[in-house]
Amino acid sequence: MTTTDELSSDSTSATAVTKTVTVDGTPFAYREVGSATGVPVVFLHHFTAVLDDWDPALVDGIAAEHRVILVDLRGVGGSGGTTPDSVEAMAADAVAFLDALGLGEVDLFGYSLGGMVAQVIVRQRPDLVRRVILAGTAPAGDQGPAATGAVLQAAIENAGAEGKHPKHFLFFSPTATSQAAGDAFLARLDERTADRDAPVSNETIGAQLTALAKWELGTSPAGLTNVNKPVLVVNGDDDTMLPTVASFHLAQLLPDAQLSIYPDSGHGGIFQYHDVFVAQALAFLRN
Repeated sequence: MTTTDELSSDSTSATAVTKTVTVDGTPFAYREVGSATGVPVVFLHHFTAVLDDWDPALVDGIAAEHRVILVDLRGVGGSGGTTPDSVEAMAADAVAFLDALGLGEVDLFGYSLGGMVAQVIVRQRPDLVRRVILAGTAPAGDQGPAATGAVLQAAIENAGAEGKHPKHFLFFSPTATSQAAGDAFLARLDERTADRDAPVSNETIGAQLTALAKWELGTSPAGLTNVNKPVLVVNGDDDTMLPTVASFHLAQLLPDAQLSIYPDSGHGGIFQYHDVFVAQALAFLRN
């Protein structure tokens, strides 16, 4: 890792240098891809994910027009410290990370757990946020997040029985088309061969599961009705991790929301339809 702040305009998801920045005394690992100019797009990741779990098709696609910043929050992957057990604390860490990089305005792309973190940020620090993309996520108080641990365990068991990766079951529908998209997605995740990130620890997984359960018990979705930022909400039509209906709830709560649901797909609809999603995201971020 390096602490250099240089950003190469020709870097890609596979070649971007892993850097660190000190956040309240703790090193946070991050990568940057794309142009150094304009409003950066900060990617906030899903439960158990590290930097290398971002689909290169999404990173490089959005980086074609924007500065993309990927980050491991506290206790995740190559970052130091202990992962907090609430979404609100994760959001505070994300804001502190943005402050440490000296970023005054960003676009947020939050996927799954990261989408919950993005919701807290845009509610509590609207001055930092220009636009938001929420993928495969849910508002506080919706049913689904507390069941994530059971869904993960079932996927691990099914993967072992069928000789597949758990993400085949977590992110993709059982149809042949969706499973083939899962194969392609997993192949893209292996494109980066050097400077790979560290996996999440069991302690981090436990903290994130607790945070997800607390989120389901939360009563804060009403705060979303006061969000005056444009939001793009996306999901697959059969999300078994965070039910697709939660995306409809988000779109109903947010005053300025667009909703896009992809057919024959699950929690990883943005990976299965990466070309469609990137085109939609870029058009949304341009307006």
